[in-house]
Amino acid sequence: MASGYKENPFADEEINPFADLKKKEKELQAREAELKKREEELQKKEDAIKRAGIVIEENNWPPFFPVIHHDIANEIPIHLQRLQYVAFTTFLGLVLCLCWNIVAVTCAWLKGEGVTIWFLAIIYLVSGVPGAYVLWYQPLYRAMRTDSAIRFGQFFVCYSIHIGFCVVSAIAPPIFFKGKSLTGMLPALEVLSDSVFVGILYLVGFALFLIESLISIWVIQQVFAYFRGSGKAEQMKREAARSTMMASL
Repeated sequence: MASGYKENPFADEEINPFADLKKKEKELQAREAELKKREEELQKKEDAIKRAGIVIEENNWPPFFPVIHHDIANEIPIHLQRLQYVAFTTFLGLVLCLCWNIVAVTCAWLKGEGVTIWFLAIIYLVSGVPGAYVLWYQPLYRAMRTDSAIRFGQFFVCYSIHIGFCVVSAIAPPIFFKGKSLTGMLPALEVLSDSVFVGILYLVGFALFLIESLISIWVIQQVFAYFRGSGKAEQMKREAARSTMMASL
């Protein structure tokens, strides 16, 4: 007896459910191939960045509001970590000094010293903290991590300016700064005669700047000792001589 169907009822792709599955499978394979290609391209770019010495840094400090990248324990050689921590302490110490300076100067302003010194204290904080991080702490961090002689050189120049600022701030002679905009020894003695409370605030500020100066001097001495002992001083001289020769040519 002949069959009622002479042709395959699933021969037409519109009717055959397996044809739809094959089509979706091909689309999925194409997508996987495209994704794999993109991953390979991304990996090549990351490898090229690593070979070029470019490090992608993710902000992770302070934990509650990350604004900088900071990971001494994992990025700084273990024999340099203590020194790096102390250097970081001087950065935080500068922040403390300038914040306390605003507190003391604000009280002095309210006691009738004028608003100019308050505006100057704000300028010291707003410019001093990011300036210190960019100009000397970040170069030292990268110098310790990569052993870069150029970074060490930048640190020495800018950190010397930082120490000079702290020493002068601890004294705060009127020839350098306006009135009582810094909590140094001389303004503290002058303010004490008008207000004991404000004078004590200024004396605390003087002590903070003094401690900051002493610790900073220790840090630069230790970094310089490592710099010379590691041979980076000679390397820096060679690089400077090479740059001078290239410029002359």
